[in-house]
Amino acid sequence: MASRGASTRNKILEVAEQIILKKGFSATSIEEIIGQAHITKSGFFYHFAGKNELAQGLVDRFLVEDARIFNEMMERARSLSEDPLQQMLIFMKLMAEMMADIPNGHPGCLVASFTYESMQFDQQVLDGVRQGMLDWRTIFGEQLQRVADAYPMKIETSVDDLADGITTAMEGGIVVSLTIGDPEILVRQLLIYRNHLRLLFGDVS
Repeated sequence: MASRGASTRNKILEVAEQIILKKGFSATSIEEIIGQAHITKSGFFYHFAGKNELAQGLVDRFLVEDARIFNEMMERARSLSEDPLQQMLIFMKLMAEMMADIPNGHPGCLVASFTYESMQFDQQVLDGVRQGMLDWRTIFGEQLQRVADAYPMKIETSVDDLADGITTAMEGGIVVSLTIGDPEILVRQLLIYRNHLRLLFGDVS
């Protein structure tokens, strides 16, 4: 069970993330976070010295959680097939299904939001964002390398670029979905990328 202090810290992070995804980091005030989290000002500053330290906490929390989710889905995919390509295709299907199950669509991505407002943060926060994307590349790329070792590509492509393509489909799909107001766009983009892998590795009849 989380301690009271940890529970309060998590509450602050949850509320801050919700507000930032709606308004952006620069437009989000500490007072607004305090009000919606139902804590005192001293309670906020007990956990975070200011907005930049809050940003670091948000990045750390977001990236740890995303890595956990992606790793769990990859393990699930590997448990359902012994074939590396089928494992990758199952993973992409699981990711699309997860996005489809989010009520009212994906609310946005802190990594993208913080990148757009990069001038608001110190280098440590920006390094955390960069490392998070590199971690995603590693998670996706390790499985894609297994696929490439087993199946010749129809068009030679860098495994790192293929791994970044998943991030691009996901992050770009979130932006387009929110802009147009159609949550299914994100789901369809992930499934289109899945079809791209099928074509690239010859999994078509």
